[in-house]
Amino acid sequence: MWGGRFERPPNELFYEFQRSFPIDRLLLPYQLAVDRAWTRALERARILTSDEAKKIQEALEQIANRALDEPAWLDDSVAEDVHDFMERAVTEKLGPLGHKLHTGRSRNELIVTEFRMYVKDATKLMRSALVTLLRTLIDQAERYLGLPMPGHTHLQRAQPILYSHFLMSHAEAFFHDLDRLAAAAYTSDACPMGSGALAGCAFPIDRDAIARDLGFSRLTRNSLDAVSRRDFALDYLYALAVLATHLSRMAEDFVLFASQEFGFIHLPDEFSTGSSIMPQKKNPDAWELIRGKSARVTSALFSLLITLKGLPSSYQRDLQEDKEPLFAAHEQAHAMVLVAAATIKATRPNEARLREAASDAALLATEAADYLVKRGIPFRDAHEIVGQIVKEAERQGKPWTQLPMETLWKFCAYFRDDLKASLSAEAAIAARAVPGGTAPDSVRAAIADARKRLAGVEEQL
Repeated sequence: MWGGRFERPPNELFYEFQRSFPIDRLLLPYQLAVDRAWTRALERARILTSDEAKKIQEALEQIANRALDEPAWLDDSVAEDVHDFMERAVTEKLGPLGHKLHTGRSRNELIVTEFRMYVKDATKLMRSALVTLLRTLIDQAERYLGLPMPGHTHLQRAQPILYSHFLMSHAEAFFHDLDRLAAAAYTSDACPMGSGALAGCAFPIDRDAIARDLGFSRLTRNSLDAVSRRDFALDYLYALAVLATHLSRMAEDFVLFASQEFGFIHLPDEFSTGSSIMPQKKNPDAWELIRGKSARVTSALFSLLITLKGLPSSYQRDLQEDKEPLFAAHEQAHAMVLVAAATIKATRPNEARLREAASDAALLATEAADYLVKRGIPFRDAHEIVGQIVKEAERQGKPWTQLPMETLWKFCAYFRDDLKASLSAEAAIAARAVPGGTAPDSVRAAIADARKRLAGVEEQL
């Protein structure tokens, strides 16, 4: 492609070192699409005759079919990159006419155009996978609506909540991930073709027509910026890194819940493994692998950030290193989402254990403080009073809810027998009836709202 300037061919070791075709061959469908669009653009600009354009389009179709039918053709290729592969293939079929296809364009703009097209498709695929995960979480939340569990802060029991509220908390995180993916789709949706190597195209090509042809909604605005900027890839990797973090946090919850110490869920056999030495073991490997693979996704973001941070303006060969981490992160994150969805669908809560844990008297201390607040005592004072009551119960070795009213009166004379009506997991949960709270009606409304939002996302896909 560029040998005329040189007297000697590339060193064999260096040639293999700098080859990217084993990685960027993934972009071949996009290269073909760009070649088709560029052929039409050259025909409109009267650089190609209609007969020449027709012959090139026929050759591109034949190459596309062969690539699908003969994977070994790509496997055995010694091409430098996907562009070299296509130029060799077209020239092999058409001879000198094949050389005309590269008129007015640069590999710099080709690769970023194809990369943007890949990211656009990747965001759509990832959003579709997230829809599956969200639907699973929402279905499970609806199925188990009314099932109480202890909520935790600092991994200490805090207040009773609904199991459905817990599931919907993770659903909300994934809804935010949908927004980030949509933002990444938008930033990738600008067409660089016509930017040349850095200064723009010297031929009268119709950039708007090319953009429409390739499915872009708009053009890049500056040719120098267009060939060098990889913000769209960073945006996608950031969205994937946050998504992977959300998946990892959810995975950790289910790993903990599956332990005998918690016993909140029954691990599904089909998403668990055993031990090579301990016959009794059932390990939450699906969740542990999701938790572990999240690091690979996050590292891809940092890899590209570090690659970009020291580059001067315009295209630099360092940018060849932008695709491999993104391809790998996309593949891992997509698999993580689908495995998470399937595992959640197969997981059943241990309802008896959750109800038992939710009935822990310690979870109801805030209810006593709220009871006193309703009788005019400032909350900080109520907090202090109930804290002393809990400490006294610990000294006596019994739940504080079993202390007689006479003992409670020693700490505050405002207590009455109607306190008992608020001292249950069900009552505590029902009291949190604000929008976004854990009360059954609030969670039911959240589920309905989530289904509506999910339907809107599905319409966009």
